[in-house]
Amino acid sequence: MSRKILAFLIAAAAVLVACGKEQEPEDTNLALKPDATQLPSGAGSIFVAVTATYSWTLSLEYEAGGPIDWASVSPLSGSGSKGDVFFRFQENNGSMSRSVELVLTPAKGNPVRVTITQLMQGEKPEWMGQYGYDTAPMDWLELPATVKGDNKELLVHNMQGGKYVSKGTSGTRNWSCYWDLDRHLSNWVAYPLNNSLIGKGSRSDAWGFDPLLPSDKQPDIRYGSYGNGTSRGHQLPSADRYSPYSANVSTFFSTNLAPQYYDFNAGIWGSLEGKVRGYASRADTLYVVTGCLYDRTSPTTGSYTGFAVPIPSHYFKALLYRGSSTYATGGYMAAGFIFPHDNSIAEEDCLKYICTIDELETRTGIDFFPNLINKIGQAKADKIESATPSAFWK
Repeated sequence: MSRKILAFLIAAAAVLVACGKEQEPEDTNLALKPDATQLPSGAGSIFVAVTATYSWTLSLEYEAGGPIDWASVSPLSGSGSKGDVFFRFQENNGSMSRSVELVLTPAKGNPVRVTITQLMQGEKPEWMGQYGYDTAPMDWLELPATVKGDNKELLVHNMQGGKYVSKGTSGTRNWSCYWDLDRHLSNWVAYPLNNSLIGKGSRSDAWGFDPLLPSDKQPDIRYGSYGNGTSRGHQLPSADRYSPYSANVSTFFSTNLAPQYYDFNAGIWGSLEGKVRGYASRADTLYVVTGCLYDRTSPTTGSYTGFAVPIPSHYFKALLYRGSSTYATGGYMAAGFIFPHDNSIAEEDCLKYICTIDELETRTGIDFFPNLINKIGQAKADKIESATPSAFWK
């Protein structure tokens, strides 16, 4: 057989093999959307949404001559759209900001690139403090301590559901939340509670966006839940704000909601919410912080609402009573509750999970009721936070 004939046969065989193998067409449905393109100097993580039809890979390209290996992304490959890709970054201790290009490369087609910049120490992202407060300027008793530059903002609502101001018709505070702009979830919601603030009425079921934030930064829970087996769980319960009607509507804002397993929500969590209203009925005011915990191992909801929201591993409440109870120290007493977020405990007695505020602070890493010191002094405040919950809470 001549060399020309042999070469022809080899080439023909290659064509046949190529024709027999199904190749992905060029992917024209490509997009890459990180939750933020400007990061604070501290370590952390953000979600990245990949839009694609076929298979893809992700890679990082650092600035020439700049620091490397300070960021990572996972997973590095996939197929189709994925809303919960993790981009993790280390603390920037340098004297300059640093950047990296996140590159989405399809199996066939042109790559998509997004530049992500991490600021140096002392700088803060342009968005920080844009919608609410970076740290709390108020000394309200219900507010936990806030941390400067931690990618979270304090949003404060009035009884009409808008932004709280200290004068005029908007001067009655309703509830505050510590909104995590990376994870699209409030770490906690804080509010005062008594019979007057509860009012009378019924649920509005007006699921919607918080007017204090752009809608594209919030999960869309208007028409359904988060997905992945979770329901829309209130942090400030609807039944704690029946009137005015606008206050009840505000409890259905996405910033007041978090993914909760249904049986947990309807069971032990709902039972504690009822107890809290009972405590408030016997107080001048009950100051409430309710919130959730999660970590990097927490599963996500999927991107049914537009964002992959982490499913909390625990839910908690911190309660500070002000009134004339004989159990109170200087007119105050406190208790905490923390639950594993698990349907298996739905029918259990919520009092099984009661604890001191000190214990709750240790488990959550949150400093509760820091403004109490200004009211009664350090020694009494410490005593209240370390005291075993009295029979009042039983």
